[in-house]
Amino acid sequence: MRPTADDRTLLRARRARVLDAMGEGVMLLPAATEQLRSGDTHFPFRQDSDFGYVTGFPEPDSVAVLVAGAEKPYTLFVRPRDPEQAVWVGPRAGVEGAIEDYEADVAHPLDALEKELPAVLGKASQVFLPLGRDDALTRRLWTLVRWAHAQRPRTGSGPSVLRDSGDILHELRLTKEPAEIARLRETIAIAAEAHREAMRTVRPGMHEYEIEAMIDGIFRRRGATGPAYPSIVASGANATILHYTANDRPVAPDELLLIDAGSERAGYCADVTRTFPTGRRYTPPQRDLYDAVLASQLAAIAAARPGATLEAIHSTAVRVLAEALITLELLSGSVDEAVEKETYKRFYMHRTSHWLGRDVHDVGQYRIGDTPRALEPGMVFTVEPGLYVPADADDVPAPFRGIGIRIEDDVLVTASGVEVLSAAVPKQVEEIETLRAVAHA
Repeated sequence: MRPTADDRTLLRARRARVLDAMGEGVMLLPAATEQLRSGDTHFPFRQDSDFGYVTGFPEPDSVAVLVAGAEKPYTLFVRPRDPEQAVWVGPRAGVEGAIEDYEADVAHPLDALEKELPAVLGKASQVFLPLGRDDALTRRLWTLVRWAHAQRPRTGSGPSVLRDSGDILHELRLTKEPAEIARLRETIAIAAEAHREAMRTVRPGMHEYEIEAMIDGIFRRRGATGPAYPSIVASGANATILHYTANDRPVAPDELLLIDAGSERAGYCADVTRTFPTGRRYTPPQRDLYDAVLASQLAAIAAARPGATLEAIHSTAVRVLAEALITLELLSGSVDEAVEKETYKRFYMHRTSHWLGRDVHDVGQYRIGDTPRALEPGMVFTVEPGLYVPADADDVPAPFRGIGIRIEDDVLVTASGVEVLSAAVPKQVEEIETLRAVAHA
């Protein structure tokens, strides 16, 4: 889909900020490449997040070049139009569309990369590249950068400094623009509908994959490209596996079902988790652990505000969980001892938060040097404490064994505090049990 006028304005402003942050030099951004699945079938294409953030260009096998201080600072190298290929898989934007629709100052076919780029690199004092990528297209760029550097003794110019493009782009991406927040609201609303529908309809005897299909179907029906990550539908003891994705077990009566599922729409991701009973109500042991996780999550959200840190939010969640684990006799000793010795990690082994945006685990530094980063308005992150009691934990009270619980919400930092973007998904026990009664009516 071609970018709208608003999209073009937004992308133009982003590129201006990137060029200003560069100061001097050249930034090379490769698009994602198509990945072979089997035979001549490819995996569904998903654009590289940094490339998409800067260009909005949706096609694979492309390169964006930004040249600070140039009269025409924005060049795209793209696949040319191909009428025969268009019959099979659809038309390409081509060089013409790169200029007309995506506002490149200059555009070339991708095959011209080795011909056109050396002249640009030969004048650059520094080059920005995504240092973490290793694919055929990125290797082509590395070869050209090394060639340009090798000419320095002869020409007296060329790159002498190599920097990670993420140093600039990931800092910009960390604070969301109003248009990005609007897109996050849209995809999170889709995810919320899917979670509510699961609470209303799941019955014992269904397989986890049936529930996954229902959730992913709602994502597509509401206009998402699909799940932002493989949906986790974990019943019973499967919920104690943090990234369980087999989703092949039948749901049994009177156990818990953990669903960690988020949609992706217009390049932005939701990430929501709820845990609810397969029966009408939580059993007393399930309720005890659920209340502990919910109290931890609510305390963590209450601790979030501009100037707070994700480290402090995690510490808040951990203390509430540690106190509950001691009260329920899963741990012994004091809360301070559990925190200091990290004995709680047997049942809560992951962090409480991560950034959220174009990627489900979005970019941006969590620390500035040795100091945890302070939250600022426009940042979006998750709050997702959990408890996971192994089924074979013979030294803990038997009713708690095999129970896994996580509650995850998506949170926006505002000027005055925070907003829970996924608040439409029920998490209070009474709300959930009301929906579960509908499922069993």
